[in-house]
Amino acid sequence: MTTSVPVTTRKDWSSDQEVRWCPGCGDFSILAALQMLLPELGVRRETTVFLSGIGCAARFPYYMNTYGLHSIHGRAPAIATGLATTRPDLDVWVVTGDGDALSIGGNHLIHALRRNVRLTILMFNNQIYGLTKGQYSPTSEVAKVTKSTPFGSLDTPFNPVSLALGAEASFVARTHDMDRAHMQEIFRRAHEHKGAAFVEIYQNCNVFNDGAFEKITGREARASMLIPLRHGEPIRFGAEGERGVIQRRDGRLEIVDVADVGEDALLVHDETRADPSVAFALSRLARGPYEPTPIGVFRAVERPEYGEEMRRQIIEAQEQRGMGDLAALLRSGSSWVVD
Repeated sequence: MTTSVPVTTRKDWSSDQEVRWCPGCGDFSILAALQMLLPELGVRRETTVFLSGIGCAARFPYYMNTYGLHSIHGRAPAIATGLATTRPDLDVWVVTGDGDALSIGGNHLIHALRRNVRLTILMFNNQIYGLTKGQYSPTSEVAKVTKSTPFGSLDTPFNPVSLALGAEASFVARTHDMDRAHMQEIFRRAHEHKGAAFVEIYQNCNVFNDGAFEKITGREARASMLIPLRHGEPIRFGAEGERGVIQRRDGRLEIVDVADVGEDALLVHDETRADPSVAFALSRLARGPYEPTPIGVFRAVERPEYGEEMRRQIIEAQEQRGMGDLAALLRSGSSWVVD
């Protein structure tokens, strides 16, 4: 017997806590986009969980009228893995930032992705540490001058989409905080995905790194600087679709004028391609958020989901060997007696 999901509104998904981010922070628009989308997803508040680590983004669970946990620095993917694999009835979301996810939490993130745990991971990327007042982060550009790099950062930054693809994530996408409709489309797709879904969100920190993405996400710049990825369609952009992406014989991708090559020469986007090499090449098309940058779903493939495989393995082991003897297990193999 199935029961219908109650009709809800944004208000039902909003907690009674005061939202405490800096006025003008991009986090507000991400929160609003998700709270407005959730009533459309056909899910219940009592089976929805938001987990976070540490950072400005990590306050997210407080503002959702769902179950949630504000965990410890970088460990949200690990905690979420335990929850998602033992409670397949839950919708588990991880909200993290570029510092939380890619610095102290880097290993936890890549292993959750490679295992393909059913998680929806939203990574807010503002290229700075905001909560601790403006130190450089793993996505800050080379030569970035901050409180912790007064002479400029020497570190080569991570490209989060490239990192996720390299970790064999089965769903990888990018969106930005200036386009609510696009965010909601990407969040919906990520939630529907059966496996680990990773979404990078370009998010403006207007206090410590204001305008980091303005050259590509500013209203007047978007048409010429954002390259929309649409499955099954030639990759083209510009106010009149006058520019596009082609793939050279050596596999290298290049931005061209459509008039020079013809539409038939353009690369047709295939997000379901098993080999992630083309998606990876797309992720490397821009050297930073000041060049034409792909946005949308880079990869959406089907792989065995970790929780399902774990439960199948346990059932098979029980059928073949029975429930087992815990006392015998503890006394098996090498053992010591401590006086």
